[in-house]
Amino acid sequence: MFPKSILVFAATICELAAAQTYSSCNPLFTTGCPANTALGKAISVDFTKGEVNSFTASGNPTYDSSGVHFTVSGSGDAPQLASVFYIMFGKVQITMKSAPGAGIVSTLVLQSDTLDEIDMEWLGADDSEVQTNYFGKGDVTTYNRGAFNPAPNNQGEFITYTIDWTAEQIKWSVGDTVVRVLTPATADTNQYPQSPMQIKFGSWSGGDSSNPSGTISWARGPTDYSKGPFTMTVQSIAVTDYSTGTQYKYGDTSGNWESIEAVGGKVNGNAGAAGSPIATADVPAVTSASPSIPAGLGDNHGSTAHQTGWPWVATTTLSAVTTVPTVAGIPDGWIITSSGKIQPASSAAILPTSTPFSSVGPSPSPLYPPIGGGLDISTGFDDRGFPTTYTREYGWQTMPKSYDEQGFLITGAPTATAVGQGAESPCFGPNCGDAGKAVGTSSSKAAGIQQSPAWRNAAYLGAAAALLERLLL
Repeated sequence: MFPKSILVFAATICELAAAQTYSSCNPLFTTGCPANTALGKAISVDFTKGEVNSFTASGNPTYDSSGVHFTVSGSGDAPQLASVFYIMFGKVQITMKSAPGAGIVSTLVLQSDTLDEIDMEWLGADDSEVQTNYFGKGDVTTYNRGAFNPAPNNQGEFITYTIDWTAEQIKWSVGDTVVRVLTPATADTNQYPQSPMQIKFGSWSGGDSSNPSGTISWARGPTDYSKGPFTMTVQSIAVTDYSTGTQYKYGDTSGNWESIEAVGGKVNGNAGAAGSPIATADVPAVTSASPSIPAGLGDNHGSTAHQTGWPWVATTTLSAVTTVPTVAGIPDGWIITSSGKIQPASSAAILPTSTPFSSVGPSPSPLYPPIGGGLDISTGFDDRGFPTTYTREYGWQTMPKSYDEQGFLITGAPTATAVGQGAESPCFGPNCGDAGKAVGTSSSKAAGIQQSPAWRNAAYLGAAAALLERLLL
């Protein structure tokens, strides 16, 4: 039997792999909505080193040494990453190249369960500017809050963009230049964003023929997919939460920041990390105002639409049944590291090498390149047909005993010889030989099939836990 905490973690991983679930609990209309998982700290994620499990994927973003890529190749493509955490005031800095192409939109969105929203959007038809935008409490009766701001050559070079959000003002920056400032006084009445925000970024086709004509026009479409694919690339993202704690709860239905409770911490408990307010008069004038920038990240925007999750769903009024996005939280005993990885808070919280959820995958094959200490991490199945992780010192020619998805042993020739080594190496997992030594097989099964995102996340976390335990011993 697996400990309850492990089963909870496995279930959480499955939820994360589904990218996003949706809830009808909007705190503006319902009390007792689930709390938001708080970041409560600062993290800096380098996507040139691969994916991290504090952001969940949908639409198949890909990774290489230049970062994470969000590619639109055809109608309906809308790859994105979404944080598993929320921030209650804070700073988001993203270093990226926007996607080219008429009708293609690259987007960074901060969004709350009450449908507060802060956006930056780049249109592929013009690489000289970025659009800044905000919404409060899902009110999109008008689209007059957007502005165009200079951002030259944003498709040709990596530029760092910043959203710095406090109770006093929101600052949008391109490089080191603040291009727009919003305060509660200058925002539309009751529209200043002030509730815990989730972070999303990715690309989509605003110029797709399935979209309303107003959206296609705003995106400067239509989109000609024969000229694609169109790719947005994100090199890194740094997020600082200006509040502390583990969760954010709504104390009432006002949606005001003063009603937010930080469990185990304090709203604005990390406010010292915020920069000084800037006078609106010191900010360059925007290129032009826009009456037509739609809200959010996705398609199906209509003039009366409000956000109801991913993708957008057009409705005519904001009502108590508004569906808002929710995400699976972080399991008890696990933390987000400063590099954005979710892992055990101590070596006591170790994921077992076999996890009781189904997955379709191949016989053992390399999953990640060697990590600290020269460890090689691979995945496969155990003798019960459950997915399992193999962790060993890098250099072994063959893997430990391997089984297929039905738990049958794959025929192979055992060996315990490491490449260029005479010493034996430790092995973490149920299929290791005597005294924890690796016993490999050469498999006749086909390899190279992609593991599911849920399994990749679980395998990585299990390997990280094993490595942490080994380093602490």
